[in-house]
Amino acid sequence: MAVRLVLLGPLRDLAGMAESEVPAPLHWEGLLAAVSPELAMQLNSNRVHIACGGVVLADKTALDARDGEEVALLPPVSGG
Repeated sequence: MAVRLVLLGPLRDLAGMAESEVPAPLHWEGLLAAVSPELAMQLNSNRVHIACGGVVLADKTALDARDGEEVALLPPVSGG
């Protein structure tokens, strides 16, 4: 039973990987424990968002990913 983590943009660069698998179910505290301290610090930023099952979470601390789901870590968006 696993959740697929997908890291995008600068978060991928910081983690040194594009994706990984973590045990399911996955909640906010488990996500923070599953990544490096540097990445966890970035995830705590209001500018970083999380999508679970293709839906961006309004409250990322409410993360509740189940077996087979994909969780995407979305970096801050820039541009104009």
